[in-house]
Amino acid sequence: MRLVILESPYAGNITANLAYARAAMLDSLRRGEAPFASHLLYTQLLDDSNPTERTLGIKAGQAWLLRAEAVAVYQDLGISPGMKIGIQLAELLCRKIDYRRILE
Repeated sequence: MRLVILESPYAGNITANLAYARAAMLDSLRRGEAPFASHLLYTQLLDDSNPTERTLGIKAGQAWLLRAEAVAVYQDLGISPGMKIGIQLAELLCRKIDYRRILE
């Protein structure tokens, strides 16, 4: 299975964005990938409104990118500033970036 980092929005409408992230993870799994979505996991433990904790979560997610083969950017809800950071790092590390849509 290809190791994939998922990028999708978190901030804003958190309830809708978490539902979308779960749908994106399911889509990735159905593609035969092993996805990781740091914003689904770390936001359960860290306070995203606390800049120190948000930075910790972002850095932990970025560490996973060192092992991932690709980044899947789920863009139906737009590309947030946090997603842009992930995309820029993926480009810097020469990771494959797949832009995807799952909503009709």
